[in-house]
Amino acid sequence: MNLNEFVINDIKPLVSTDKIGDLQMLFNQLTYSHIPIKSPDGLYLGCMSETDVYCFEKHEVIADQMHAIEGFFVRDNTNWLDVLEAFAQNSTNIMPILNSSNSYIGYYELNDVIGLFNETPFFAEAGGILIIEKGLVDYSFSEISQIVESNNGKLLGAFISKIENDMIQITLKVGNTGLNDIMQTFRRYSYNVISGHEEDSYLESLKDRSAYLNKYLNI
Repeated sequence: MNLNEFVINDIKPLVSTDKIGDLQMLFNQLTYSHIPIKSPDGLYLGCMSETDVYCFEKHEVIADQMHAIEGFFVRDNTNWLDVLEAFAQNSTNIMPILNSSNSYIGYYELNDVIGLFNETPFFAEAGGILIIEKGLVDYSFSEISQIVESNNGKLLGAFISKIENDMIQITLKVGNTGLNDIMQTFRRYSYNVISGHEEDSYLESLKDRSAYLNKYLNI
């Protein structure tokens, strides 16, 4: 996806010789988590967060608080998934952009990049969401694809949504078919099905049997 149309220049970077009070005033007017900072000769230095800015006195110069500047950025040719990752890693809603010459050319807003994600087939196409879990060393994306496609499903997208205690959770978007047969096949391959956003007849059957057993034991 081409991100060039999403480059924004509404807010110019402040200069390191500006006052902290200038930053505080700018944050009062905006909803951004960070503001880009450049040197007097135009070199991008990094961003200062709103949280840090209000820890300093208004009369102080930005250059006196260089330790608080965070040096994150992306390139103008960085793909949109890596841009989205940079947003997440730096807990920011604004991402400065540098070209190959390290010149600052603008910034991305988080909402614009998330909007691109929402337009992908993973979200835009009709289908069901399935979350599966398996041991970190045991899962295989090729096996996952084979399971979906062997049940006449179409895999529209997949990503690792959680890793914890040597277990991995993978979120799938599946089109073209109901999820029940696919979920049962995953179970046969020793995947734990965390959730499936369609009726899961396997679980419903277990619930019915459990209800019957409880009724029998209570006679």
